[in-house]
Amino acid sequence: MIPVSIVIITKNEAEIIANCINTCKLITDNIVIVDNGSTDNTLKIAEDLGCEVYQESWDGYGANKNKGVLYAHYNWILSIDADEIPDQELINTLHNLNLTDPKIAFDIPFKNYFGSKRIRFGNWGYDHRIRLFNRHLVKWHESKVHEKLQLPAGIKVKRIGGHIHHYTVKNLKECDHKAIYYARLSANQYISNGKKISFLKIYVSPIFGFVKDYVLKLGFLDGFEGLDIALTIYKNTWLKYHFVKQKI
Repeated sequence: MIPVSIVIITKNEAEIIANCINTCKLITDNIVIVDNGSTDNTLKIAEDLGCEVYQESWDGYGANKNKGVLYAHYNWILSIDADEIPDQELINTLHNLNLTDPKIAFDIPFKNYFGSKRIRFGNWGYDHRIRLFNRHLVKWHESKVHEKLQLPAGIKVKRIGGHIHHYTVKNLKECDHKAIYYARLSANQYISNGKKISFLKIYVSPIFGFVKDYVLKLGFLDGFEGLDIALTIYKNTWLKYHFVKQKI
């Protein structure tokens, strides 16, 4: 085991959480679950598998991840979602990683899936995210959606080997549901921040997002799934700006 705490935020993840936790147990002896009102067996599964489980009110993705960071035993934090699985190469990399410099944050490549199909192109195909950091210097921005890490001056970002396998959606219905859900969250955040939406944002940005994902990043090479993803990006972008205009 390595001196890294894994933090997972959950709500009704009983169908997938065991696979995630069992893989994470190959990395560390400290897995922290921050749950937001699960009504299925998520909590029991996590407790039975030896995780530290905390129930917290929902204050947004970034805020709830920060709550988990506070509960962690170790200063190095690996942030994982319940639908994400570190592969063996990443596990080996982490066990051999030098964690003596808190001014380094580690960027991890992702392999994203639409159902059982790995997406190799478009936005999903070139995905990587900073997920391993030292909590003394780095924390999550407490936004309601699309949380990002706040990296102070002097932090160096280093890409490491291995992948996190992200089983993003099961099917088109779930993909469509997520597009609407995240559009509403983004719109509410824009409204709270007093952001104004221009004509270009509403009518040009969705088209640009589709073209960038499907054409420029070769999303069409992923077949029907690539088209579904590009259309979802279009829908999400159009909806969030439409919701802001309507103040929904």
